[in-house]
Amino acid sequence: MEKFYNVGTIVNTQGLQGEVRVIAVTDFAEERFAKGSVLSLFDKENHFIEELKVKSSRKQKNFYIVKFEGLYHINQVEKFKSYTLKIAEENLSDLSEDEFYYHEIIGLEVYENDRLIGQISEILQPGANDVWVVKRKGKRDLLLPYIPSVVLKVDVLHSRIDVEIMDGLDDEN
Repeated sequence: MEKFYNVGTIVNTQGLQGEVRVIAVTDFAEERFAKGSVLSLFDKENHFIEELKVKSSRKQKNFYIVKFEGLYHINQVEKFKSYTLKIAEENLSDLSEDEFYYHEIIGLEVYENDRLIGQISEILQPGANDVWVVKRKGKRDLLLPYIPSVVLKVDVLHSRIDVEIMDGLDDEN
């Protein structure tokens, strides 16, 4: 069975010409939404609907405005609100040794000095660097910036991330 990975969610329509607003959930948004890219559309229940080819896209604030080939009117795309855009595993690009896909990071356990802190539940992109959200038992989520002084080692093979929590990052200690 072919695996698919989320690259964005359609949150609304844009104008009357069949464009949609997409919130990207990929580090490679420019590549994923580039003209000619093929994305798989999945409905709210995660059922495959169809493949769509990107005709054009542009970044606008926190969204990508995407137009697909063959869809030229708002009535054709309005039903896609809350649908997910994905790519097939075979279309993933090879990454360098210190780069990771979101799906490889989410779910990994986070340790500081061999003490389990929690598990990565989400990755945010607020600006200069990603922020990894660590879900902790009995505490609020911990927000870790993905910078070398905080994230010391990522071991996808052993589902482990080693970190050093700098003063001020964890207000519950």
